[in-house]
Amino acid sequence: MRTRTPFTCTVALVAASLLGAAGCAGNDPSDDAAADAAPRTVKPVAGCGAGGWTDPSDLAPDRKPARCDKGAPAPQPLAKKRKITVATGTLSAEYVAPLQVAVAKGEFAKEGLDVSLKVLPTPDALPLLAKGDVDAQWAAPEAAVMNGINGGFAIKWVAGNFSPDPTSKSGLWVRLKDGESADHVDMAGRKLGTMIGKGSVIAYPMDTSLKKHGGGLDRISFQQLGSADVLTALQNGGVDSAWLLDPIWRKVDGDKKYAFLGGQPVGEPLGGLLFGPNLLNKDPDAGVAFLRAYIRTVNTYFAGDYKSDPAFVAELAGLMKTDEATLRSTPSMRMDWEIRKGTTDRLQKAYADSGVSTGDPVPEDKAVDRAMYGEAVGHKP
Repeated sequence: MRTRTPFTCTVALVAASLLGAAGCAGNDPSDDAAADAAPRTVKPVAGCGAGGWTDPSDLAPDRKPARCDKGAPAPQPLAKKRKITVATGTLSAEYVAPLQVAVAKGEFAKEGLDVSLKVLPTPDALPLLAKGDVDAQWAAPEAAVMNGINGGFAIKWVAGNFSPDPTSKSGLWVRLKDGESADHVDMAGRKLGTMIGKGSVIAYPMDTSLKKHGGGLDRISFQQLGSADVLTALQNGGVDSAWLLDPIWRKVDGDKKYAFLGGQPVGEPLGGLLFGPNLLNKDPDAGVAFLRAYIRTVNTYFAGDYKSDPAFVAELAGLMKTDEATLRSTPSMRMDWEIRKGTTDRLQKAYADSGVSTGDPVPEDKAVDRAMYGEAVGHKP
């Protein structure tokens, strides 16, 4: 039986990671390392051939995401039904839609899983995930997560979520000053409005865009705002720039007062599914079953331009509690369960640049586990 981090220390670690402070004194990170286990048997999966896996080192923007046939991988019901709780920061964002569809269409139920989605902010959910009070988290390897792993949390990033369509302009927008254009903007000293601070995964693409325009995370100031206030602050001058998500950027697209400076890298998911000790170590069969249902949902309902189907868009709008026209106004996301090589390294470089990381960088093999989704599609290492 592996030793768990005491809950008091778990809470302290999360608080420390958000503040850029040290972890718990006397806590040995090895205590919460994944337990050694015998290699799992990986068998070929019908409908998931060579296309069910792509080389993680392929970072080409036009890389096609892995896909299996519709309805694959087929369900393999567990002998005993399991209840799974997944924490998510929202249920209204499009990148959460595959989980909602998997619940609504009974894809999890086909695996013998009773899955409930619970709305919790990342700082609240993270200690519960590490303690085992929630089983999974639909989030991202943010600074708090990486700092928690450094401090001993048995948490790993086990599946991706999406990368943007090349035509999407979700990302960094700036209000132009006289004489400026999208090709020439001086970002140093400007104030940026965002829902999440420097410790978010958007720090990585944002730092890249800022540095092209004389900025950088260390040369701008942040103003954290509510989701409904970011656009308003940009328009009324409360902030000089903002990170605008789908479909909010449509409100300024085409207006010559604003310029789009860049967004999430095409072809590189920056978030997705985090597993804690319950599904990593105690019940990996349930973990693989969860991933099998998620992957099957992507292959069945989100394989291509899913917004070309009006009936499905209407269904999604109902699940997300959003307007159909708003949902149709942006291109389909490229749903992608795979994780690219080096993403956590690039994220941690941005966290270090912005001063929110603690300790040494976490090696990828300590933060990422591709084995479970590999097993779900029948890929042998």
